[in-house]
Amino acid sequence: MEDFDRLDRRILNLLQDDAGLSNAEVADRVGLSPNACWRRIRRLEEQGVIRKRVALLSQEKLKLDVTVFVGVKTNEHNDKWLQEFANGIKNIPEVVEFYRMSGDVDYMLKIVVKDIADYDRIYRKLISVAPLSDVSSSFAMERIKSSTALPLS
Repeated sequence: MEDFDRLDRRILNLLQDDAGLSNAEVADRVGLSPNACWRRIRRLEEQGVIRKRVALLSQEKLKLDVTVFVGVKTNEHNDKWLQEFANGIKNIPEVVEFYRMSGDVDYMLKIVVKDIADYDRIYRKLISVAPLSDVSSSFAMERIKSSTALPLS
C-alpha cells in the first residue's frame, strides 16, 4: 500500500463496502472531480489492485445453510498431482475457497452447500478427484464474522 495515497485508500474502502457506487458518488465522498476519481479507479484496475466487482449474495436467502471447512492430506507432493487435484477442485463450484497450507493439513477448502446430504454429494466428488490420504470435515455452527474487505491502513 506504499504506492497508494490517502485518496486511493478511501476509494478502495468505499468500493469494498459497496462496489455498486457510481463514479460520481465515489468522487463526491472522497472530494475529487468525477474525472480525477475515474482515472484513479481505472489505474487501480489496471494495476490489478481492483480485480473485479461482484455482488455478495446471502447464503441464507439462497438456502445454502451449511459451511464446511475441509482439511485434506495427501502422500503425493508433486506438481502433477497438484495440477490434477487443483483442476478437479476448480470444477466443483461448491468449493468457494481453496488453499495450500503449512502445518498438519496440506490443503484447506471452504465448501458451501444446502445440507448434509448435499455435502455428502460434494464429498464423493472430492475424493474421486485425486488420491488423498485423509479428508477431515468441520461444520461451521455459527458465522460470527465474515468479510470480503481487506484491511487498508
